[in-house]
Amino acid sequence: MASNFEPLTEGTVIMADNQFAGRGQQENVWHAEPGKNLTFSIYLCPRFLSPVNQFSLNMIVSLAICNALASFLPERPQIKWPNDIYYNHKKLGGILIENSISGNQLKSSIIGIGLNVNQQIFDTHIQSKAISMNQILHHDVDRLKVLAQICRGIEQYYLNLKANKIQVIKENYIKNLFKYQTEALFKAQGQEFRGTISNVDDNGLLNITCLNRQIKKFNFKEIEFLD
Repeated sequence: MASNFEPLTEGTVIMADNQFAGRGQQENVWHAEPGKNLTFSIYLCPRFLSPVNQFSLNMIVSLAICNALASFLPERPQIKWPNDIYYNHKKLGGILIENSISGNQLKSSIIGIGLNVNQQIFDTHIQSKAISMNQILHHDVDRLKVLAQICRGIEQYYLNLKANKIQVIKENYIKNLFKYQTEALFKAQGQEFRGTISNVDDNGLLNITCLNRQIKKFNFKEIEFLD
């Protein structure tokens, strides 16, 4: 729809009740049981945003989801950098943003969101890593209520982004990071090391302060969380 000649209305939301070819970061596969979860995309036109600040879209969507889910769950979810939603060390949701850039501005963004809502059984290879709202609450959740809450939150943060409140958004994003300011075990370039997440650059690079006080910076998929 976005590629058609007729312009697509900003804020359009399309939800798939049965997603059979879900994608995650860097061609990873997103699994979702039909009719149980939320798999949807939101179309935005953030032309006010410079491409160098495109990571701020990841930040506002992640924060909006965490805020929305906090009103349903007993504890607040966290953001596993760059844009996974975690609850008690397990993956509750994921985000994939595809931007179209024209010159020095973002022409459009398609924000894909997958959230485990009422699924109770996961494939063997991910069942120890995934969790759903149903498993947390022990009852089904109204998916459309969750969807509406998330969309309201994204709209609110999007307006803040338009108002150039990037620094406040970034500070909130960092404070909500999984393992933030907590010593943890990581792996990069085949080497394990201990360190503490200390910051995220404006372009989205993860900053980890090692035990020797050296600060290492990582791009997407360059680092693995081991614990």
